[in-house]
Amino acid sequence: MNEFSDFELHTQEDWTPLGELTGIREPLFEATLFLFGYDFSSNIYLLCGPEEYAIIDPGNDYPAYMQMVQRGIKPTDIKKIAVTHGHHDHVMGAVELFRGHRGFGTPELEIIMHEAGPLEFKEMMQNLGCRITEVKGGETIILAGFELEVIHTPGHTIDGLCFYHAPSRTLFSGDTVLPTILAEPDTKAAGGSMAHYFYSLRILRQRQIDHILPGHGGVAPRIGRFVVDETYDALIKRVVGLETPFFEGATQLAQQGLLEEALFYLDRELAQETPQPRALEMKGFLLNDLGRGQEALDIFDRILRQEPDHAQALLGKGVALLGLGRYEDSLTALNRAAALRPDLKEVQVYQGMALYLSGREAEALDLPAFGEEFTRRLKDELARLAQSRPSP
Repeated sequence: MNEFSDFELHTQEDWTPLGELTGIREPLFEATLFLFGYDFSSNIYLLCGPEEYAIIDPGNDYPAYMQMVQRGIKPTDIKKIAVTHGHHDHVMGAVELFRGHRGFGTPELEIIMHEAGPLEFKEMMQNLGCRITEVKGGETIILAGFELEVIHTPGHTIDGLCFYHAPSRTLFSGDTVLPTILAEPDTKAAGGSMAHYFYSLRILRQRQIDHILPGHGGVAPRIGRFVVDETYDALIKRVVGLETPFFEGATQLAQQGLLEEALFYLDRELAQETPQPRALEMKGFLLNDLGRGQEALDIFDRILRQEPDHAQALLGKGVALLGLGRYEDSLTALNRAAALRPDLKEVQVYQGMALYLSGREAEALDLPAFGEEFTRRLKDELARLAQSRPSP
């Protein structure tokens, strides 16, 4: 089932320059040939440099390399292959460079892949004479003269990688981000994990991505951030359900500890014409939990300009100020919240924290709720230390 909105995709049945296909006149696009993957083969990207050729995902398509030879590019011209993950439809084309093209000699290849990639494939390529370069993520690799950042993106598989070209804001996304579908985590054979998938998409959402060059489907130029967000949304829907309203979904996600995802859904709720009244308040508390105190403070101040006696907003403001190290200002907000809602134990706990951190320990411990919480945490810590102490 397609969970994504309609948008422009670019496909081709033969090797085609990406610049010609997309109309983008970036050097990377002008130097890259794209072959659309069919059936049991991924898309293949051939980077053509002045000194060497390199491939991102060799696919699993024998005719692809016959067509490449017809274009005047010999298998021995290719010096590096970078793979986004070890599934057969993405990697087995590397074998085709050795099988069936002997008239050109034996390729001398460096295979770049994640250290957790399939041992079987590594051994196969080493036996063919390839050099395996294992990466973890965070490295910079050079393919056909272009510098690409290696980003570890587990989720679909444990060894998932994306390759990011910063100058053109282009992401070779493998199966982590696909334009029209969501690649399910391969939990049985390749260490896929929903938790890892969320982590990877959080990382990608921090990048400036204009163009997506995926492992399957047409390329998606100019709408990279949109495609990443749609993938993120599709993954969240796996957790909360397709028809769940944004505010209800955000509540479910927060209860499961998926705070970044809850924040994403709250932003979508707040973009509605008539958002839930508590959505902005909930966003402020989530930002506090994520350690983004200044953003939370701005939200609570916005609420308090409309409702000066909003006790929950005063509590949230006090917590934000506490996190920012502004203890006296925090106490001012928390004291106002306590006067409005003396029944809220949470307010008293944070009052005690502000007092304690500002050096007023005795006053802090005089607050019953803070004293109870302080004593409980002290007992837990002493018990933990006792358990870790070696026996006589």
